[in-house]
Amino acid sequence: MILDPALTQPCTLAEMLIAALQRHAGKPAFIDDERVITYAEIGERVGQAIEVFRTLGLVPGDAVVQLVGNRSEAFVIMMACYVHGLRSVALQTLGGEDDQAFIIDDAQARLVLVDATYQARGVALQTRCGQAARWFSHGPAQGFDDFWALARTQVAQPLVCHGGAEDVIRLAYTGGTTGRPKGVMLSNRSLVTYTLLVQAGIDWPQDVRLICTTPISHAAGSLILPTLLRGGLVVLQRGFDADAFIDAFERHRCNVTFLVPTLVYALLDHPRTRRTDWTEMHTLIYSAAPMAPVRVREALQVFGPCLVQLYGQTEAPNCVLALTQREHLLANDERLASAGRPLPGLSVALLDDTGQPVAANGGSHAIGEICVRGPLLMSGYWGQPELTAQAFEGGWLHTGDMAWRDAQGYLYIVDRKKDMIISGGFNVYPKEVENVLTAHPAVAAAAVIGVPDAKWGEAVKAFVTLRPGHSTDEATLIALVRRAKGAVHTPKSIELTETLPLTALGKIDKKALRARYWSGSSRGVN
Repeated sequence: MILDPALTQPCTLAEMLIAALQRHAGKPAFIDDERVITYAEIGERVGQAIEVFRTLGLVPGDAVVQLVGNRSEAFVIMMACYVHGLRSVALQTLGGEDDQAFIIDDAQARLVLVDATYQARGVALQTRCGQAARWFSHGPAQGFDDFWALARTQVAQPLVCHGGAEDVIRLAYTGGTTGRPKGVMLSNRSLVTYTLLVQAGIDWPQDVRLICTTPISHAAGSLILPTLLRGGLVVLQRGFDADAFIDAFERHRCNVTFLVPTLVYALLDHPRTRRTDWTEMHTLIYSAAPMAPVRVREALQVFGPCLVQLYGQTEAPNCVLALTQREHLLANDERLASAGRPLPGLSVALLDDTGQPVAANGGSHAIGEICVRGPLLMSGYWGQPELTAQAFEGGWLHTGDMAWRDAQGYLYIVDRKKDMIISGGFNVYPKEVENVLTAHPAVAAAAVIGVPDAKWGEAVKAFVTLRPGHSTDEATLIALVRRAKGAVHTPKSIELTETLPLTALGKIDKKALRARYWSGSSRGVN
């Protein structure tokens, strides 16, 4: 007997959400600006939002774009999109107007929702992107109709899911090689896989209380549904402030969070941190960029046995590799530099430029590109079949990250393929230099790039920020790298700076650093 394929289709993300709302109806789901919102109330608002979608004529496959901060209404709109079979699109609130306008047009938005905080930018975008069918605001905002004033007049119907496993329900825009963002198509299949993997791959507390301080429209938001499936509570903050983070952690006894490394560093360097009892913190996930091993060790000493590293990318959302709490505790200093091992259900290979596996477990630490297969992967790039074909060349997703694998299967990322410096014919991976620099007790963070050099082609240059109350000099840091890595990796110059440029998601912005030296060249705009 041949089974009907419909019998074995995976469920949708919306079906998982509806099950959580029904199972935990009477419990608090969100604390949002001190408002307590129950699971039942979230379900009611999702239903009302869907009725507004219907009155506006939105049909499955249409795009809904949001320019919004961390508020429960943003999550409700995302979930309403998933239930109704729409494509949810989030703009980076700190992104540039040109990129935001491009995304609205490229996604073929039928509805745009603007947080009142970003009213001025919303007006500018509305002027530029008139083809989007309707514009609304989250709450009162001059120049926009209030979406929720209309939603409150609607009678929510029982939630009924539209769409199947391969329907694209999210367009997540990421940096493009042409300088324009590209839309990563994420299906129910991909996002359900992520939700299951992240629950299986790391250790969660019994009673989850998640604090979201980074944008829920991006990586932090991917932890909300796993939290709700467990009947947990989500505490929303409008942005990162160390004092506000500690206050909320203590007041609500939060035990799970997501932070990019730059925010972990900021928290470690804050004067209140070492006076705070972090016993309640069970799972502190750091991701989005490498974290210096010396600071990982410091974080373990300060926050306790709670650290989890997740490695992924938008095209394979968030969880290709994991270094769990237990693995952090058992790790030596070298292992702390690892990004972890593949999560179950995914195939991960290190391939060379010809698409062949590099030598396995060699003492030479053979480096290859991390390539991935499995149900987690994106469906491709929106409207860009040539880029999609490149990304999936040879039947693997090519991540662009270079790594080596040890005998126990742990992967060590040496850097982005495009960030590799070729100096005098030798390959220099900036992360290796950055790890040496951040091992100095005075160094808070470091960024290494290649700059044009008449003799070497590219010269290694480092930018360094210092910890409060500490000092060092360029010569000392150059000597440190020379002793640890040799002449090829040693920076020709080091610039001590008070701050490093960050992207909208809190990563160190090497594109901005390179642009100072590679103006007009492809090296500066990658």
